[in-house]
Amino acid sequence: MARDSVSYLWRSGCLETISAETQLIERAKQQDESAFAQIVNLYADKLYNYIVRMLGNPHDAEDVLQEVFLRAYQGLPSFDGRASLSTWLFRIAHNLCIDHYRKQERRVKTVSIYQDNPDEADEGAEEWEFPDTQTPDPMQAVLDRELQEVVERALESLSPKLKSVLLLYDMEGLSYEEISQSLGIPMGTVKSRLHLARSEIQKKVAAYLRGETV
Repeated sequence: MARDSVSYLWRSGCLETISAETQLIERAKQQDESAFAQIVNLYADKLYNYIVRMLGNPHDAEDVLQEVFLRAYQGLPSFDGRASLSTWLFRIAHNLCIDHYRKQERRVKTVSIYQDNPDEADEGAEEWEFPDTQTPDPMQAVLDRELQEVVERALESLSPKLKSVLLLYDMEGLSYEEISQSLGIPMGTVKSRLHLARSEIQKKVAAYLRGETV
């Protein structure tokens, strides 16, 4: 088959996919529940994988995922298509993860105050539990167990800004441009954060391989 023919078929396939997604979005905008259910089925797994790696807690990830689709359903009528649906959904997920981090920080400060002043604690106050960071990753099953744990701990230790870029690029396969649109940052910032995130993890892996405690 000639190269031009292959190129044409490839472009045609992409256009058909884009057209099908556009039709799905338009149906969902008209409150077609079956269309929105298809959107959920298409993106739920990818979004969950991103969220659970960001938060480190499956229970919290499930809650945030539900909130993502609730926000998406409410905001879909105003979706203008300038970014892809995937990019738009990941942006919602990212913003909710950052909100979750901020709430955690406030709760940690509250717990600290109560520990210093136990008499001031409200009996109805919610107990704080640190997130479970032992989230298994099937894609790294080939790695040595100890090395895998080092990588997991290194990932969990990254700041949300670095972690989100790394997960979106390496785990979810988004391009620099898609990540830029999802997070609302310049592509140069995406590249620099990705480099910093990888460098931080590589440093801890190298320290482990040298026999140092990490």
